[in-house]
Amino acid sequence: MEDPHFWDDNHAAQKVIEESNAIKLWTVPYKELKERFDNVKALLPEAEEAGDTAFANDLLAELPLIDEALAELEVRKMLSHEMDGKNCYLSINAGSGGTEACDWALMLSRMYQRWVAKRGWKLEVIDTVEGDVAGIKSITFRITGPFAYGYCKAEKGVHRLVRISPFDSNAKRHTSFASVDATPEIDDDIKIEIKPDDLRVDTYRASGSGGQHVNKTDSAVRITHFPSGVVVSCQSERSQVQNKETCLKMLRAKLYEKEVAARESQLEALGGEKKEISWGSQIRNYVFQPYTLVKDTRTKFEKGDIDAVMDGDIDDFINAYLKEFG
Repeated sequence: MEDPHFWDDNHAAQKVIEESNAIKLWTVPYKELKERFDNVKALLPEAEEAGDTAFANDLLAELPLIDEALAELEVRKMLSHEMDGKNCYLSINAGSGGTEACDWALMLSRMYQRWVAKRGWKLEVIDTVEGDVAGIKSITFRITGPFAYGYCKAEKGVHRLVRISPFDSNAKRHTSFASVDATPEIDDDIKIEIKPDDLRVDTYRASGSGGQHVNKTDSAVRITHFPSGVVVSCQSERSQVQNKETCLKMLRAKLYEKEVAARESQLEALGGEKKEISWGSQIRNYVFQPYTLVKDTRTKFEKGDIDAVMDGDIDDFINAYLKEFG
């Protein structure tokens, strides 16, 4: 980077910077943890010798925090797959059940927004389809952060809700489903051939918030890719051209993910059968009544504090998945 000709090729320079930043994601946290531990190791005997109990207790209190950060770094070490380091698109779709399912999809969307905020990542709403009465039928986020796809892939599958429905005047218990999907955002230099004849491009009037411009122009775009059956849509941008560009980026990402998944499936077939989490499988139960419990059906990890989970406290579920399935 110190080469005076480093910026002669802007694209190549950006790639080097990205690779450098990716390495720093590992080296910087490790160095910081080692420095914190070395400080405790060096200062604790001095504090005890001086009889400074308060300082010694502060130093001892640092150890579990270091251990927790180290555990997080060890989990991240499992994110070694080709696309784990990428940003990603996260989509939520309400299952059958009408208003109850749409409300559940909205609850999940809030959970993920709070989780992303806790991590200090960036979240952008790409597309939303409102429910007929309440909630949402679907929503797609673009999530930007270190190893965003690596973490979000743990959430793929069907999420099941059990509660007394606020929409039922008889206060009966209802079961609702919503599916979650995650797709890595791929780099522009990855070539995926998309033939114009394989696409159907539909435009429509965007719904929801966004001001008068959103509601008065057919700026929203939906693209259907006939060979794969993949459908993507976007209404977050102000112009139809921008929404189409975003749709094509999401389509390329989904097609590339399919290609990578097919390649990995072939390797797994050669190496022996592995447990897979496929679309449509129930991965987690969220029970509000008659007791409160969130339990992952894959790892058996569970939490009783459902309010904390719905407030974005889902890292333990994700870490348990990564430790078991990588």
